Amino acid sequence: MDASELPYGILFLFQIAFGVSGNLFLLLIYMHVLSTTHQLNPPDLIIAHLALANTMVLLSRGIPDILSSWGWHNFLDDVGCKILLYIYRVARGLAICTTCLLSVFQAVTISPGTSQWAGVKTQFPNFIFPSCLFSWVLNLLFDMTAPMFITGLGNSTNMNSVILKYCSSISIGAVTTLVNAVVLSLRDMFFVGLMSVASGYMVFVLHRHHRQVQHLHGPGCSRRTEPEVRAAKRIIALVTLYVLLYGRNTITLSFLLNMKVNSSLILNSNNFMSFTFSAISPFLIILSDRRVRMFWKRDSHIPNWDPS
Repeated sequence: MDASELPYGILFLFQIAFGVSGNLFLLLIYMHVLSTTHQLNPPDLIIAHLALANTMVLLSRGIPDILSSWGWHNFLDDVGCKILLYIYRVARGLAICTTCLLSVFQAVTISPGTSQWAGVKTQFPNFIFPSCLFSWVLNLLFDMTAPMFITGLGNSTNMNSVILKYCSSISIGAVTTLVNAVVLSLRDMFFVGLMSVASGYMVFVLHRHHRQVQHLHGPGCSRRTEPEVRAAKRIIALVTLYVLLYGRNTITLSFLLNMKVNSSLILNSNNFMSFTFSAISPFLIILSDRRVRMFWKRDSHIPNWDPS
């Protein structure tokens, strides 16, 4: 094992453990809510879906990257590489779609209560569950070609492992590569653009709300919208983090694919940053959601409860 890879292996381990713990905690909370109330509110369903996608991202790419950083490279065969890459690509697409859905839902929620928005606000929650199912179908179909371009290191005659150290890409035609890249990029840019527009709209609404509240002498009117305002700020933070990391990842990948000599520093840094959103986003939700913080505090005192 290369001694220079050991620090990255330790960082990967802590990052994956940190992120999986946060996402599983969110899933535990919403399973508890579902068991007690027998239903989830639309935003809770979306966040639970995002936590599931984040967990899939962290496990499908995180564990192999940890093993690779510790010197194990040829531990996956052809089938293993294809399955893990497919799961990762689908989970990554689900994270994009779900973050976009969350931002659009919150933008509709805090929109003005005019007649043109009233019908949308009433009907939109009914489309949350079908939208989550549609995102699964969409990404399962979009990423079907991903396993075709990957193979295990032991089965590869062209050892081209620019991005993954434990799997290798198969040489394909330039036209096929271009078409696949364009299709996937258009999907990503559509959802990233939509969530950016929704977040920009929320910033506009919050700014206007802040100016209106400044002219109110009684705080009662503003308190009614406090939960919606907090939720909007939380989602704006999530989307901002995602857009920044997506832009960084795109730029870094372009460098890696065009470099004549692979840089271990850039590759390891890119892999580490690729998991940042999935690892940090659950804690942004935990810190900004009062119900989640109350659940955390209550859970931390469970050993002192009377068993009877």
